[in-house]
Amino acid sequence: MYIETVPNRRSRPTILLREAWREGLHVRKRTLANLTHWPAPKIDALRLLLQDVPLVPLHSLFVVEHSLSHGAVEAIIGMMRHLGLDGLLASRPCRERQLVLAMIAERLLHPSSKLGTTRLWHTTTLAEELGVATANEDDLYAAMDWLLARQARIEQQLAKRHLSTGSHVLYDVTSSYYEGSTCPLARFGSNRDQKQGTTSIVYGVLTDRDGRPVAVEVYRGNTADPITLPDQVAKLRTHFRLERVVLVGDRGTLTQTQIDALKQYPGLGWIAALRFEAIRKLADTHTLDMVLVAHEPLAEITSAQFPGERLVACYNPLVAQERQRKRHALLAATEDDLAAIVREVARRTKTPLSQAEIGKKVGQVLRHYHMAKHFTVQIAENRLSYARRPEAIQREAALDGIYVIRTSEPAERLSAEDTVRGYKNLAVVERLFRTLKSIDIVVRPIHHHQEKRVRAHIFLCVLAYDVEWHRRQALAPLLFDDEDLEQHRQTRDPVAPAQPSPAAHQKKARRLTADGLPIHSFHTLLAALGTRCRNRCRVTSGLEGLTFCQLTEPTPLQQQAFQLLGLVFPVNRNSISTEP
Repeated sequence: MYIETVPNRRSRPTILLREAWREGLHVRKRTLANLTHWPAPKIDALRLLLQDVPLVPLHSLFVVEHSLSHGAVEAIIGMMRHLGLDGLLASRPCRERQLVLAMIAERLLHPSSKLGTTRLWHTTTLAEELGVATANEDDLYAAMDWLLARQARIEQQLAKRHLSTGSHVLYDVTSSYYEGSTCPLARFGSNRDQKQGTTSIVYGVLTDRDGRPVAVEVYRGNTADPITLPDQVAKLRTHFRLERVVLVGDRGTLTQTQIDALKQYPGLGWIAALRFEAIRKLADTHTLDMVLVAHEPLAEITSAQFPGERLVACYNPLVAQERQRKRHALLAATEDDLAAIVREVARRTKTPLSQAEIGKKVGQVLRHYHMAKHFTVQIAENRLSYARRPEAIQREAALDGIYVIRTSEPAERLSAEDTVRGYKNLAVVERLFRTLKSIDIVVRPIHHHQEKRVRAHIFLCVLAYDVEWHRRQALAPLLFDDEDLEQHRQTRDPVAPAQPSPAAHQKKARRLTADGLPIHSFHTLLAALGTRCRNRCRVTSGLEGLTFCQLTEPTPLQQQAFQLLGLVFPVNRNSISTEP
């Protein structure tokens, strides 16, 4: 018996099981079965059996000794090489460079301490791929010192990539809490993490207008935001050699004092926003009458209080409604707490409350809700009365929904609409901080004892965010992210609330791509890539002692992800070793 394949002109070949015999000079054939519907592996097995090749069960040939997640490692390492991150760190290969690349990759996979990193990267193929399997935490600390010494040169290269003459440069400041008491950078200050009883470390990040990080600087935890700005100006002008840029910062960083200092540099433009007190002064001088009366969404105004500047006043009705709702809630909460103090004063007849005790309690309530400006309070011995100040409340409510953007840029270089869009681009820096601090990279809590290690740790996390930023952009078709967001930011109404694009609405409704693949969040997509594994197998019969590695076949989703990343899916080649 044998298997014969009979070609067909317009359909798939017919596969037949036949037997043959000779009658004189002629060979006779007879078909025993039609095997066309059989799967190819089954046909191959029958063909080998008919050839007297001994067949044994697959599990008796080799066993899988262990399996390591590999797909996510492939994607991260491939993206780092695609971005040229290895060349950015050092022009020549060295062990320190490999360790830094491994720490960046592990920060994206499993954020942990440096000791935890040396444990966790053995749960994937990362340690093998980058050749750092024998490294311990002391090696990582030494590599961090190596990285910090090269920070200035790396930032200079990033500036050449992302910034040019006339670029918008975004700058913002945040802080992260510190665990411990030995680092000289850790100080009690404005704790943005709301972590009670812990010190903080302040750091400011420069990015391009799309949110790609360029530089980071670390400060003591009690450093005020405006004090960090001169360092960034010096870095832009002397280190990056950019004579003409537009610096964008929020009203807490670009204060009037800092803006006066920026005016000393003619080539350095800026975009900032006015504080509420300054807006109140504009309203008192009737400069904002057009916006207040007509509720214009956007109007360019001038004021003698800000010579040489352009002011763009904006009105957002949704912001106005939210501020009104919040004010009413705070007023009601303040009155409830003050009423409780009044009842307590009336109840304390045997040991009445003194005027100082009543004042202390009232002060705590007013400070908690920031409502002192809206209440009149009268305190006497064992007596308290309070009332709202309608004129103050009405005066503040008149400015609900109004904000004013200020800039030094002339109209021929920057329109009023683009001025507002430029300021709102600071949202991409806020996204960077959210990703750094809690979503993916988890820069906090900071445990390092030495100042240089804290600086290196934060710089390493910023480099990891740069890799993630590019990876998110490339994988956007497989994510719930709005693929048209960057384009819409440059053209949409600068004042009206942002709306997702029609494509984003359709993607969220269908939850499938055009190819029928499931739409993922960034975390679930990374987990799906991680299901591609590298299995180490050991031969159990015939050639005992031989081992080989084999990758699981990629799924359609994994193939699509690699194509979007601009990477070629590696060919599945077995690597054979004679090690036991």
